[in-house]
Amino acid sequence: MSTATLSVTTQSVERSESTSMLPSFMQAVVVHGPEKYVMERLPVPVPGPGEMLIKVEAVGVCASDLKCYHGATKFWGDEDRPAWAQTGITPGHEFVGTIVLADDVAEAHHQVSVGDRIACEQIVPCGECRYCTRGQYWMCGPHDMFGFRNFNGAMAEYLVVPIRALTHRVSPELPAAHAAFAEPLACSLHAVERANIHFDDVVVIAGCGPIGLGAIAGAKAKGARVVVALDLSDDKLALAGKCGADILLNAGTSDVIAKITAMTDGYGADVYIECTGHPSGVKQGLNLLRKLGTFVEYSVFGSDVTVDWSIISDDKELDIFGAHLGPNCWPAAIKMIESGVLPMDDICTNQFALNDYQAALDLVSDTAGASVKVSILP
Repeated sequence: MSTATLSVTTQSVERSESTSMLPSFMQAVVVHGPEKYVMERLPVPVPGPGEMLIKVEAVGVCASDLKCYHGATKFWGDEDRPAWAQTGITPGHEFVGTIVLADDVAEAHHQVSVGDRIACEQIVPCGECRYCTRGQYWMCGPHDMFGFRNFNGAMAEYLVVPIRALTHRVSPELPAAHAAFAEPLACSLHAVERANIHFDDVVVIAGCGPIGLGAIAGAKAKGARVVVALDLSDDKLALAGKCGADILLNAGTSDVIAKITAMTDGYGADVYIECTGHPSGVKQGLNLLRKLGTFVEYSVFGSDVTVDWSIISDDKELDIFGAHLGPNCWPAAIKMIESGVLPMDDICTNQFALNDYQAALDLVSDTAGASVKVSILP
């Protein structure tokens, strides 16, 4: 028997032994359509060549999860666009877990080992489309994504990581819910990068949920002169202060446009990052920006938004930027969480068992703002 054959045989034996130590079945949430998320007993998946199996430690519940759950057209389509989300798939794209099974190909490709804790970027890029070949992987044409399309997400006890996935090692010292916050934080930092913040800028962050709080921390780290946080909840505004906001304004009780106009000598804010996901947040931002200001949109809307586009063009000549996912920001996000600079215990407010997935979804749906970051710990 050749050395190469012996090596392959040894790997097969080790893999077989590792597989035999795993349970045969697991609990997993399965999507059967809007508002039809069902807990099911499924076989524990067996990774193929180049794939890894992780035991899920935590999965965050995102606002986009809720919009998908409630049937938003972005996910399920309408007369103008086809459905993107799929049925028969397990949701959950903000996750961290421990590698329990991987072959040599997978370990070498991802530069990890069995026993490592990893987080995965939510998109699984094809590597072949126009965007991927240009390095713009986060806009991948097929746009396969954990928990939505072609790859099961992490509202399950185990998850297969394909070789195309983008993985990042995370400290095992972090609480699981904190580690899973790397995904929304990377998204926040990408929104901040899109804003091209300068040292003398007055930056307004609308919405102090998980994305907004991360954007506040990112804008502060970028050296903005003043970071203003807007929200309807005084409790969330207090948390925004802990994340670095200099000025806290309740948009429900204050004339925020008048206050920001006054503090900028009548000009308006330099940068506005919209993180509310509510149509009113868009109009508010257009009105409080100065001429030649910058608007960054980082939200998934459940309905269409209508604004006066002449404000963008003829009135102010604004720079409008979209922001999607967290490309190239994951290492910085993980480092920020591991550094302890963020009040993670205050951000990660609620954790649920997998069996209580519906309660977790309902809590995130609560418009009263009873939570900040909700996670499920399988």
